[in-house]
Amino acid sequence: MPRDIAREASLPAGLSDFEGCWRLSRRIHDARVGQDGHAEGRMELISHGSGLRYFEDVLLHLPGQKPIPGTRSYIWREEASGISVHFDDGRPFHLIEMGEFEPRALHLCDPDRYEVEYDFADWPVWGVTWTVTGPRKDYRMETLFVREKLRG
Repeated sequence: MPRDIAREASLPAGLSDFEGCWRLSRRIHDARVGQDGHAEGRMELISHGSGLRYFEDVLLHLPGQKPIPGTRSYIWREEASGISVHFDDGRPFHLIEMGEFEPRALHLCDPDRYEVEYDFADWPVWGVTWTVTGPRKDYRMETLFVREKLRG
């Protein structure tokens, strides 16, 4: 099989490919305060209405501090052009274009700018990199997701 065809076959095709439980590992570099941190945890994408609910539970480690528990939740919906990601309250966040190895998106939350790049080149291992800038923000957050093995 030609290399391009083999790589395309390994891309996620849509919303259902993400359903399930994932381990996550996150690195954070905050240029504003000159600090690096990391987080480890778990993310689930479970059925919710006409889409999936994204829920993550992490333990954040920052220098000189006790570990900080954190959670995050979004709604993912299948669209003709990809997967639309919404905040928990239904407001639109960004679109993940399917069929690309490194889809990018932008979310403007004046005065802040959130740029995201997904990496599906090693699917089903995948990554997300956020670059966030604004008057009080200047950080890069890289997250790697690995599907949990089914027990049984």
